[in-house]
Amino acid sequence: MTSTTGRIRMSPEGRREQLLELGTQLLSTRTLDEISIELLAEEAGISRGLLYHYFGNKQEFHVAVVRRAVEQLVAITAPRDIEDPLEQLAASVGAYLDYVVENYTGYVSLVRAAAGGNEELRAIYDEGRRALTDRIFEVTGEAGLQALGLSDSPAIRLIVDGWSAMVESVIVAWVKDPHGLSREELLNRLAHALPALVLL
Repeated sequence: MTSTTGRIRMSPEGRREQLLELGTQLLSTRTLDEISIELLAEEAGISRGLLYHYFGNKQEFHVAVVRRAVEQLVAITAPRDIEDPLEQLAASVGAYLDYVVENYTGYVSLVRAAAGGNEELRAIYDEGRRALTDRIFEVTGEAGLQALGLSDSPAIRLIVDGWSAMVESVIVAWVKDPHGLSREELLNRLAHALPALVLL
């Protein structure tokens, strides 16, 4: 699917934005290693030389694409106007689940790359995870935290971090094999697991 957009004069910012968007689209169905400068150039209909003008090398390109993908995930899972904090939590987890479903191959490769010793990718991954967990404390408010059985303390934030890691692991496994759990059942169990962990 080679486009003709390479023949359209664009500003440097606009071109880089276009390439990042294309990179994140490719990441939805490919691993990071499969997304090369050559592939992106072919898909965008531009020369490799022009791509190297925007991204110095493959690693720089991968870092930029992963950062954009994480930004999209954080935006997609943003809280909605839901009064009940447990329902809000389930809705955010549901948006996260939908993102993983739609971007499974790329997301799993991102997680593996972050765990595989790449410090830049690990830092971006950690920033995204931190944004998702901090949101529970920053957006929910004191009354909402109390409704969830939470308080804002280092110990509780540690538990929330662990819950977040569990949610990721369970969702990635569920997408591959639902194990007899419906989407609704899965989200309900994951949302209720957080207050249950805290109240143990």
